[in-house]
Amino acid sequence: MTQRLMLLDTASLYFRAYYGVPDSVRAPDGTPVNAVRGLLDFIARLVTDHRPDSLVACMDADWRPAWRVALIPSYKAHRVAEEHSGGADTETVPDTLTPQVPVIEEVLDALGIARVGVPGYEADDVIGTLATRATGPVDIVTGDRDLFQLVDDARGVRVLYPVKGMGTLAAFDEAALRAKYGVDGPGYADLALLRGDPSDGLPGVAGIGEKTAARLLERFGDLAGIIAAVDDPRSALTPAQRSRLTAAAPYLAAAPRVVRVARDIPVPDHEAAVPRSPRDPDALDALAGRWGLGGSLTRLLAALR
Repeated sequence: MTQRLMLLDTASLYFRAYYGVPDSVRAPDGTPVNAVRGLLDFIARLVTDHRPDSLVACMDADWRPAWRVALIPSYKAHRVAEEHSGGADTETVPDTLTPQVPVIEEVLDALGIARVGVPGYEADDVIGTLATRATGPVDIVTGDRDLFQLVDDARGVRVLYPVKGMGTLAAFDEAALRAKYGVDGPGYADLALLRGDPSDGLPGVAGIGEKTAARLLERFGDLAGIIAAVDDPRSALTPAQRSRLTAAAPYLAAAPRVVRVARDIPVPDHEAAVPRSPRDPDALDALAGRWGLGGSLTRLLAALR
């Protein structure tokens, strides 16, 4: 029997929950729990609608890995808040979201939903590795377009992407990717690095936007083909394109390792089967009372059963 795996880009989803659920949703002591309850409701809907056999909440053990920054120093630099003690990089997040993240982690652990992160890597890399290892179909749930690069019809890997708050999901297979961006899964990584992504601090190639990047990839096949065309005076590049790509050569040499998700990182052993009952009922009851999780937790427990 084919087993369906669902991989959650957890931080992406709780950010969306935080902004999609009003912060008037609070614990009994007045602490906002909108991200916690919004995420629980979203997972309940995902389990109900898509019936995964296995479910993994993938985590950012390192949201800005040093090895990516060494290649492109601007990578996520605009998101950095420098701590006064020690100067370590921490991500700038809303003040009322930060305290909710440990609560989310504790609730997932008490439920028995696998929560996986790997030191030195982002959740994207965990997702890339688990999707690559999977032997059955995979649903990747994320609000991050970077993960479109993993879409693969032959292996049954698709992305479920929230397009309107948390309520509406678009399913991206290869046909949907081609219709919207003109590329397939692997081509999306090349499109993204050519176009750039201000939200990740990736400059892209000046003067080459999404449509031009898609046309170049259609004509030359992939990034390697485009770079070969730069060195071929007979290629169909315009003088302006050749000049822009030549000027961006150092960036184009470094960007692939930064933009492409890792697919072979040392993911620890974990129990991915969807839990039919809580792993730690007493801890879950205590969390439900402390944080006022109410109907959100009840709906998720019903969906898991």
